Amino acid sequence: MALMSTRLQKITPFLWYTKEAEEAARYYASIFPDSRVDRVVAMPTDSPSGPAGSVKVVDFTLFGQRFTAMSAGPHDPFNHAISFVVNCETQDEIDRYWTALLEGGRAEQCGWLRDRFGVAWQITPTVLVDMMSSPDTERGKRAAQAMMKMVKLDIAALKAAFEGT
Repeated sequence: MALMSTRLQKITPFLWYTKEAEEAARYYASIFPDSRVDRVVAMPTDSPSGPAGSVKVVDFTLFGQRFTAMSAGPHDPFNHAISFVVNCETQDEIDRYWTALLEGGRAEQCGWLRDRFGVAWQITPTVLVDMMSSPDTERGKRAAQAMMKMVKLDIAALKAAFEGT
């Protein structure tokens, strides 16, 4: 029997879910373009997390980036030490991803949210980094201060703060 080999990227984000890895992967794939669940594999042997078949490994792709998730019982909860940044060009894009990922989750400050699985996401306009790294430090400071007061980020309000209007 020949095993199929697929070329893997050198670094793949790996997410450990208590029991909902496949559900999460399908949910994320429904939100982002160029996304899909590639493979779901039930562990064929007993493991410290449960009997054969109870642990699932899910390979999925979001925006062309490969991820792996596993349903293997409670371990460490997700926290802010790791988050996923979604770089957005327009307010419509911010609004779309914010609304979709926030469903069943909770909003946080500065464009951060926790999805219904507890994963932290930053829904960020690409122009914000340009504003905050401006050689005119006062303009950058105004944009950063405006961002700190927001929950979902608003490009028009960030630009107004940057411009001082």
